[in-house]
Amino acid sequence: MADEKPTAFTTREALFYHETIRPGKIEIVASKPMATQRDLSLAYSPGVAAPVEAIAANPQDAAKYTARSNLVAVISNGTAILGLGNLGALASKPVMEGKAVLFKRFADVDSIDLELDTEDPDAFINAVALMEPSFGGINLEDIAAPECFIIEQALREKMNIPVMHDDQHGTAIIAAAGLINACHLTGRELKNCRMVVNGAGASALACTALVKAMGMPHENVIVCDRSGPIYPGRDNVDQWKSAHAVPTEARSLEEALNGADIFLGLSAAGALKPEWVANMAERPIIFAMANPTPEIMPEDAKAVRPDAIIATGRSDYPNQVNNVLGFPFIFRGALDVQATAINEEMKIAAARAIAELARERVPEEVAAAYGVSHQFGTDYIIPAPFDPRLMEVVSSAVAKAAMDSGVAQAPIADFEDYRLRLKARLNPTTAALTSIYEIAKKHPKRMVFAEAEEDVALRAAIQFRDFGYGEPILVGRTEKVREKLVELAVEDPDDWIIENSLVSDKVPGMVDYLYQRLQRRGYTERDVARMVNQERNVFAALLVALGHGDGMISGLTRTFAQTAREIGTVLDEKPGGLAFGIHMLIGKNHTTFLADTTMNERPSSEELAHIARETAAVARRMGHEPRVAFLSYSTFGNPSGQWLDNIRDAVAILDAEEPGFEYEGEMAPDAALNPTVMALYPFSRLSGPANVLIMPGLQSANLSAKLLRELGDAATVGPMMIGMEKPVQIAPMTAIAPDILTLAVLASAGVVG
Repeated sequence: MADEKPTAFTTREALFYHETIRPGKIEIVASKPMATQRDLSLAYSPGVAAPVEAIAANPQDAAKYTARSNLVAVISNGTAILGLGNLGALASKPVMEGKAVLFKRFADVDSIDLELDTEDPDAFINAVALMEPSFGGINLEDIAAPECFIIEQALREKMNIPVMHDDQHGTAIIAAAGLINACHLTGRELKNCRMVVNGAGASALACTALVKAMGMPHENVIVCDRSGPIYPGRDNVDQWKSAHAVPTEARSLEEALNGADIFLGLSAAGALKPEWVANMAERPIIFAMANPTPEIMPEDAKAVRPDAIIATGRSDYPNQVNNVLGFPFIFRGALDVQATAINEEMKIAAARAIAELARERVPEEVAAAYGVSHQFGTDYIIPAPFDPRLMEVVSSAVAKAAMDSGVAQAPIADFEDYRLRLKARLNPTTAALTSIYEIAKKHPKRMVFAEAEEDVALRAAIQFRDFGYGEPILVGRTEKVREKLVELAVEDPDDWIIENSLVSDKVPGMVDYLYQRLQRRGYTERDVARMVNQERNVFAALLVALGHGDGMISGLTRTFAQTAREIGTVLDEKPGGLAFGIHMLIGKNHTTFLADTTMNERPSSEELAHIARETAAVARRMGHEPRVAFLSYSTFGNPSGQWLDNIRDAVAILDAEEPGFEYEGEMAPDAALNPTVMALYPFSRLSGPANVLIMPGLQSANLSAKLLRELGDAATVGPMMIGMEKPVQIAPMTAIAPDILTLAVLASAGVVG
């Protein structure tokens, strides 16, 4: 698999990530109600007898009555784990769990990891083949060559479901997509190109086979291994390598590259020398995919051939060959038509769909996150991994290819409807959050962590720095914070910025600044000095106010109200603005924004309108078209009451402004969220269930947010502070490190604040 450059995090942080909350990365969640005896009777005995009999009579009904048609097994024996080698089946489990998570995250494919403790290909084949009734597809992973060839071929022949060894074909499909576009930009056609492949392992040979299947003549490809070009009659060549042997006078990679159009490398760091690149054809195409260090660094290749188009497996260079662009969506399309295989036609369709997607205009959120050009070109021949269109484009292309090639058992009648259903399968917030994290990396900030003596805050600060989001500024007693950094195995505790109000040389300036601000509010200079020295939130806010930090996060050791008051002595709301809080509730297929949940006890109509506008803007930045509902106990005046005028007036304010988003109110929650109830009000201006809920007052808002957080099944982000003059976030006292990190990144990226 073509992985990106490893992010700079420690072993300690990686282990903590896998250990915290609950061990591992996956869990099983029931998809049906399990609350009553009747539910259990339907789920198991006696109700389960009905689908059992139906499937026995018609095996295709398994797709209707079980999860099989959306279930993929990720299977390995651990003989080739990433770049770590043969560490065994059990050691491969974290990787296989990770692959299962990627299936779910990118394509809503359920996945179970299976680690088989055998290096005997026959035993492996027999074990997997016997599991066919359980799964809709098999993803083989991290199996050493040449056994991986034997295993995949045998399982494809034995099983009537899709089987794909992603290490081979995932890389091949993404590389082929890039080659299509590189040839397009250089005026070439694959059928006329000369290609040299360096590396003869599973991925390299799969790339070679797929490119040949797409039209490159066999005789135009020279495959090199450690001993040089593979030609007929050469010693020490197995059957898989010999299939790609061609007559050639070349006896080294250097000689093979003379005049070649394409270099495709899946070998070792530094295997391609700059002077060899100089002898390639005009506008050479170089895919240097060794990881983590490619066969040649892009800058070295460009130094001798500025006209080259270059791709690598790394995320820190343009044109990353990343398997996550392919395998989730390939299986998605194959599962949706109940394909009996993933054949060459489906792989080619995926490659072409990915290539065509790269030629379309880049979505704004992807461009902002990755800093890529808004147009197809030499530095953008492969889509970004988090392009939200991949699901729709690649899956539908694969499904159609399965139908056209005769391996689809459940053909799709309406592809427009299918594409719409694909788009609806995933919550756009997940992609938006990923983009926001990338934006934070591109524009790192100095984030003040006001409670650095707390383990939760310190862990979040460490991750903030390790993952490249910016520089944390740690507020606390110097020795205490340093001791905790040592406990958490930070490599160089002395290399961290620790601000201690008791010894900081910034305190005199802070006291002067704050006294000027507060002296006409009844504070003496002694009061101010005490606050600066003793109140960590005041001290942290002053660091931000005076330009020593770009934003701050707090909340673990004080209530929200107290923390907000302390920060408010230093920082103001934005001019003409209003500070308020948003809770974001993220479900599988939906995100809902609740506001104001933190600050304003009884908002006026003008304040409600302002909260609606600003929350709608946050929803848009999270990838959603806002549909705003002003909530009340009353729906359009029924029942009547004394607390409705400000809501109606807020709606009237937006009527006069025409703000550019849907809104409606006053309305009860069911009239805003339940399509059946919404149908009773055909005049409603909402085209669908609301995703932005503007609450009438702080009491109902805060209660609702906390109830949903404790009782609902959605993940909660927030409260997110909006409207302060500087980025400030106040986390719940019960927050864990990932919650703190998310709020810090949102503030750093400028999405909220």
